[in-house]
Amino acid sequence: MRIIGGTFKGKKLISIRGAAIRPTADRVKESIFNILATQIPGASVLDFFAGTGALGIEALSRGAENAVFIDSSPSAVKTIQKNIIACRADTRARVIRWDIFKNMNCLQPEFPAYDLVFMDPPYNKNIIGPTIKNLIKRNVLKSSATIIIEHSITEPIPDGLSGIELTDQRTYGKTLVSFLTVVLQKNLAGTL
Repeated sequence: MRIIGGTFKGKKLISIRGAAIRPTADRVKESIFNILATQIPGASVLDFFAGTGALGIEALSRGAENAVFIDSSPSAVKTIQKNIIACRADTRARVIRWDIFKNMNCLQPEFPAYDLVFMDPPYNKNIIGPTIKNLIKRNVLKSSATIIIEHSITEPIPDGLSGIELTDQRTYGKTLVSFLTVVLQKNLAGTL
């Protein structure tokens, strides 16, 4: 597993042993970042279910201003921290151990709000809808933020997510990558 573009290009990342982590394939990652190319420079990024931190670190490599990585696994958190330090990105990154399926209280509404959110949750666990709802309730996204979700083709994006619009989907084998745009104004976040 490596960084495929930007200032850290070619840097190998430490991976996590075991089946609990499912790294994003290089071709999928490259496609995602080609689609997002103009949105990355200067962006504030959230990387949920971060695993090794590969997506958030790729964003930092390509010019994102800062990134917050969240995962509930102690081994994932240690791995992300090691990868950030190896890339010398520790001044622009923060790692949080938290179960974001329950709530997002680890994130405080702050400015600048986040521009990009990467989500790579465990497949077919009904986590996508609750996670997005909790994220919107926390009021930490810009009104035009993009949420990128890597998920199983058998687990569609739930209907009825207030303030979210599905704008694009790409299929890569058994993986579906969905791009959602936040259309919710800040003052409506409390109504979900």
